[in-house]
Amino acid sequence: MNKTVDNKGWFFVLPVVLLVAFNAIIPLMTVVNFSVQETFGDNVFTWAGVQWFQDVLHSDRFHSALGRQLLFTGIILAIEIPLGLAIALTMPRKGPWVSVCLVLMSLPLLIPWNVVGAMWNIMALPDIGLLGKFLNAIGFEYNYTRRPISAWFTIVLMDVWHWTSLVALLCYAGLVSIPDAYYQAARVDGARSWAVFRYIQLPKLRHVLTIAVLLRFMDSFMIYTEAVVLTGGGPGSATTFLSIDLVKTALGQFDLGPAAAMSIIYFLIVLVLSWLFYTLMMRNEET
Repeated sequence: MNKTVDNKGWFFVLPVVLLVAFNAIIPLMTVVNFSVQETFGDNVFTWAGVQWFQDVLHSDRFHSALGRQLLFTGIILAIEIPLGLAIALTMPRKGPWVSVCLVLMSLPLLIPWNVVGAMWNIMALPDIGLLGKFLNAIGFEYNYTRRPISAWFTIVLMDVWHWTSLVALLCYAGLVSIPDAYYQAARVDGARSWAVFRYIQLPKLRHVLTIAVLLRFMDSFMIYTEAVVLTGGGPGSATTFLSIDLVKTALGQFDLGPAAAMSIIYFLIVLVLSWLFYTLMMRNEET
């Protein structure tokens, strides 16, 4: 008996395919085109091969920006993942305070990135900003416009304030989805809080934590707007992350070939590191 296949469903998928092609595939092909050619304007191109890739990979400027980017992402993951999980564990599971906590935790996520940078820019000003005046008043030499350590501290603190809520909400959703039967069995066995966390909550949060790590890794590795508004990549090049350096190369210097090659390398780094994170966190997952 032959089964009738209805292909009308593809017409509903076609708009999505076209949208993805327009937003991703076509721009990617344009970047690939610029990465292997030299342009002198007026649509005049000459073949450059892998010259731009070699120049980028041998550039000390690229290595420095990549190192700063990796350091920033490592700091962010080391702070936000444990902190978000700890906040989720302390949030109420029942009662009227649940809605209050969820709304308060969601507020930082609703603020646009450029507004976040502007808020922290004003608050961290050493002369009139609340944070700047407080730190200087208690004895710290704080000036994020002149001292690289202060600039790093401010950017990290800003990102933690902005994005820890996302980790907390993801972990909270995972915690409330754990059946009560596990907790009842733990109470019958006399398990302590640490044992409940170690053998019930943490294993059940494996997938949620994997999503949180991947999201925060990709977002922090591609940070641009907040950092540009807050420090502009300074003082000097202290906070010139890979994304900022890429924009400076493409728009500031108008070196389209090296910028396109850097974009592809950037994309591959994010892709490979995301795959490694996922593989490491899910390596013991049962099939």
